[in-house]
Amino acid sequence: MSVSKPPPPHSHFTPPHPPPSSSAPSSSNPSAPSSHLTLPAPSSPSLAVRSPSAPPPPSPVKISMQEHFAINVCPGPIMPIPQISDFFPRFHDYPCTPPPPREKKILKEENFNGLGDLGGEREREGSHGERGEAGDSDDEDTYLGTLEFNLHFDQDNNCLHCTIHKAKGLKAMDSNGLADPYVKLHLLPGASKANKLRTKTLKNTLNPVWNETLIYHGITAADMTTKTLRLCVCDMDRLGRNEFIGEVRVALKKLKEGENKRYNMGLERITQNKEVTNLAVDQGAPVVEEERGRILVSLCYSTEKNALLVGIVRCAHLAAMDSNGYSDPFVKIVLQPDMGKKSKYKTTVKKKTLNPEFNEEFAYEVPHDQLAKKTLEISVWDYDLGMSNDFIGGVELGINAKGEKLRHWFECLKHAGKKVEYWHTLTQQGAPVAE
Repeated sequence: MSVSKPPPPHSHFTPPHPPPSSSAPSSSNPSAPSSHLTLPAPSSPSLAVRSPSAPPPPSPVKISMQEHFAINVCPGPIMPIPQISDFFPRFHDYPCTPPPPREKKILKEENFNGLGDLGGEREREGSHGERGEAGDSDDEDTYLGTLEFNLHFDQDNNCLHCTIHKAKGLKAMDSNGLADPYVKLHLLPGASKANKLRTKTLKNTLNPVWNETLIYHGITAADMTTKTLRLCVCDMDRLGRNEFIGEVRVALKKLKEGENKRYNMGLERITQNKEVTNLAVDQGAPVVEEERGRILVSLCYSTEKNALLVGIVRCAHLAAMDSNGYSDPFVKIVLQPDMGKKSKYKTTVKKKTLNPEFNEEFAYEVPHDQLAKKTLEISVWDYDLGMSNDFIGGVELGINAKGEKLRHWFECLKHAGKKVEYWHTLTQQGAPVAE
């Protein structure tokens, strides 16, 4: 199929004819002026008289159907393709005016090589160079937010109280530009599930308010001089892995006894290489017994019952014995020399915990003058169904003990009728071959 274009409309005036040649006969009236205008051609094509010298009319142009539909089709200006960042503002560098950059204080461990100042200058130069090269990268220059909390050490009860108040200006971690934050606490060195505490999770907020108090039990004055508290702010993700936002660290040796100190610190992303220097041990130093956890024991000799009352209050920071990173602990007590079934007791089993609380008390009917010849063996076990139980750690109290163990036993004998509580460290010394 083809479409023909209509011929162009006829003009009312035709172009003048070329001048007559010299051979053409001249007019009989020389005085009559010659006119360049001619009469318009008749409207009927049958009446039109064509000059033999005039060019033929142009033939109509034929085009295909595809070309016909393509005529006068203009695509217009090319618009950019919408990107995913147009729908989720968090993918932009800053959806709003970014906060002013804060001055970061680089935490440094003690440099034992004596090159602290020189290394600090090199780190500053390197950090400025990295900022220029990677300005848009998600690294230390990103503002992560602040965390406000309180710390209080109760030496009488060997407790460290950590009150998490609130956080401000957290970095958005979800697609809706918000986060589901919670705070996780660890004691360094030796961060594990045994000394991990965490707050509740608050949904869809960048300025969470917890006002939640977490308590570490079994913290001694010696721990306060060597331990560091690490507070991590994380974003909970139900469909995937929880995301790390930032952390702060507080050396507990800076916290005075009985002081309730308030902190407001900026979150940072600290590399984990610094823990290696903290855990480094000199080759010439004596090997310290492996700590398997701690147990709070109360002793009291009741003159009314003529019996030794042994209370198993709680355990803290136990070693994990199961594949899930926890244990199912229970405590066994034996008063030596063995007095038969009356000398052996066992607490209930606490499922899936490394910080169990028992609050159970047992009585041994024994004269007061014979306690000097007795030894109290306390052992903590991990319960396994259908298998032999795993030994976690133990402690012995008696005249042959040393240090805090001997002091605890001596105060119980000296002050009859008074309950004496002590925290003791569990070790693998004296572990039985089988239960």
